[in-house]
Amino acid sequence: MITKLRIGTRGSELALWQTNHIKTLLENSFPEISVSIEIIKTTGDKILDTPLAKIGDKGLFTKELEHALLQRRIDLAVHSLKDVPTFIPSGLTLAAILERDDVHDVFIAHSKNSETHFASLPLHAAVATGSLRRKSQLLGARPDLNIIDLRGNLNTRMKKLDESQWNGMILAKAGVTRLGWSSRISDILPFDLMLPAVGQGALAVETRSDDDPVIGIIGTLQHKPTAYAVTAERALLRELEGGCQIPIGALGTIIGETLRLDAVVGSLDGKKIIRVSKTGAITGAERTGIELAKELLKQGARDILEEIRHSK
Repeated sequence: MITKLRIGTRGSELALWQTNHIKTLLENSFPEISVSIEIIKTTGDKILDTPLAKIGDKGLFTKELEHALLQRRIDLAVHSLKDVPTFIPSGLTLAAILERDDVHDVFIAHSKNSETHFASLPLHAAVATGSLRRKSQLLGARPDLNIIDLRGNLNTRMKKLDESQWNGMILAKAGVTRLGWSSRISDILPFDLMLPAVGQGALAVETRSDDDPVIGIIGTLQHKPTAYAVTAERALLRELEGGCQIPIGALGTIIGETLRLDAVVGSLDGKKIIRVSKTGAITGAERTGIELAKELLKQGARDILEEIRHSK
């Protein structure tokens, strides 16, 4: 019988919020289990002065946590699913995907600017983001924009924005809301302008694949509709051989027993944008993702992605 669980997490405010959320869920359901938290620094936390796309490591925010799992220093690791590579290391498994929060991206206007909606931004407005996916879609809609590269946790980004001359920045709504910054949201970007990152808004709990007792406990947190949706998104990303440093957006939507998957691949300058969608049964989520990826490749995504990889 399990009496203790050790959760591994990154040390950012958002990561700790996510981990404490899961800790509370476990303690409420299993009061006989003592749950502790161990903070582990990842590569992405250590390298803060370089754009993510230039680092080139697909496990920037997960690798050290996975090592701790395999070394049995922790029993489970909590991740933002969008940070988790599509290939899970041997000996590990995603034991639960929690119910997804709002997946939209949002525009945070500079506090001194009067233009609070993205559509009202003036010509050549400066907009900050650390995401190539966002950059590509923003330039696809507004090629005049001046895109500023931005790294750091949420508090750091808010501080940088307020001390800058930028018009605003783009963030994931889920993270902004979780940390109580909803009042700073100026505009929620519609999906026809900005498709989210694969897995955006969802939390994942990773365990050792042979740890059946822990898997049984963590499995109670699984949210099936979210799991179906992100299975399709991650299958698409895996087929495209992409990562968080490639401009790929995807969104799985569940309606009854049907899954709709929308996806976009764009060039870094936004001049080439390929967007497709496909529907299928929720039980065939992975197949839907793979088939849609093949359609993207057929329509020109292969050339876009190879050009980006070659440029790196």
